[in-house]
Amino acid sequence: MTKTKENSKGAMTSARLVESMLELIQARGYSGTGLNTVTEHAQAPKGSLYFHFPEGKEALGERAVALAAERFRALVTEAADGPPAELVGRVVGVLAAMLADSDYQLGCPVSVVALEMGGQSERLREACANAYASWIEPVAAYLAARGHAPGEARTLATAVVSTVEGAMIVSRAQRSVEPMRCAAQALTRLLEA
Repeated sequence: MTKTKENSKGAMTSARLVESMLELIQARGYSGTGLNTVTEHAQAPKGSLYFHFPEGKEALGERAVALAAERFRALVTEAADGPPAELVGRVVGVLAAMLADSDYQLGCPVSVVALEMGGQSERLREACANAYASWIEPVAAYLAARGHAPGEARTLATAVVSTVEGAMIVSRAQRSVEPMRCAAQALTRLLEA
């Protein structure tokens, strides 16, 4: 086997492990996700987990949080080409659909990890802080491009991300997307004011 094929196969195994960890965190939480379950879900040999993540579960969790951050940032960036109502509507719509389609079993993996591990693992707390910062930044840039002063844009962007995250948690608890809809309406009014 050539070096390129080995690297490609290794990269694919690593990516499957991270994807599996992310999916399992969303459904079971960080604490409820064991490494054996991750390797089974990823259909990867058990030894591959420690080969790709020699630092163990925290390293894998950190990568899963980074993947979630990357995906949400892409969603925000793609939605940031229209007026605030479109941005908020598109982002909240995608997240509300994820909740409803999963019968409220899936939530935001970043909030799950932050709530479960933020006080126990500095590494995971920092990964979550970085994830939130990566979501706040494009929203702040979007608002600054629409005339808000940089400080005000950052404050509003932080409120947007915090409101959406909170609405997801309440929606999951109530098994209803109504809190997401209410958050979208309030954010649209706030951003268009």
